[in-house]
Amino acid sequence: MSAAEQFCGQRFSPQGYWNQVPPTAVQKQLRRAFQQWGLPERFRVDNGIPWGSWGDLPTDLALWLIGLRIDMVWNPPRRPQDNGVVERSQGTGKRWAEPHTASSVHELQQRLERMDRIQRELYPSLNGRSRLEVFPQLSHSSRSYSGAWERKNWSLVQVAQHLAEYAVPRRVDRKGLVWLYNRNHYVGRIHQGKVVYVTFDPELREWVFLDEKSNQLRQMAAPEISRGRIQNLRVTHRRRETII
Repeated sequence: MSAAEQFCGQRFSPQGYWNQVPPTAVQKQLRRAFQQWGLPERFRVDNGIPWGSWGDLPTDLALWLIGLRIDMVWNPPRRPQDNGVVERSQGTGKRWAEPHTASSVHELQQRLERMDRIQRELYPSLNGRSRLEVFPQLSHSSRSYSGAWERKNWSLVQVAQHLAEYAVPRRVDRKGLVWLYNRNHYVGRIHQGKVVYVTFDPELREWVFLDEKSNQLRQMAAPEISRGRIQNLRVTHRRRETII
């Protein structure tokens, strides 16, 4: 982050840095964007908060997006070139809008919206034609969204099926516990110091703990994987997990 970006962030936001913005604030803005542009088919994100975490399982925000039937694509760590189009677009927006010269967040927002419109609708970038002329579907994804639609269509089944694809490692502590999302889970003192793998049973909606030979050690309820907790972004207790 440049000095100008740091100054701008500290001036306009109480957090100052993107990874300090509360996930609920991000969720609010995403809902506004979905109402205007429609739901995307997929979300390509980096591995920092609020998209990724120390935990190797999806964050609260990612689980919410998955429940909206949006595919999550995480960029490989330290590989910005894998997301080159977005990186370049953000750089262009920053150069054109000059955020470090804005006097208020309102002025900066107006500049960014104006620059986005120029890039999308006016700038002759493709054989003299604007991006919107060449790709009219940019105006809306055709997947309409509203609060009422989310209340009716948000899918816990979609989340459960996604979680079933994971087998995450944890090391058992001296008390026989491993940390998963928002709380400790007891695997057994007999396994202290060992590496276990945690999977998710989508039918029973339970965590399953396996040893390195895939023998089941324990199975227990996963109350954090619920519609209410995910939609309110209350799955994770903020603490670094012990991962391998």
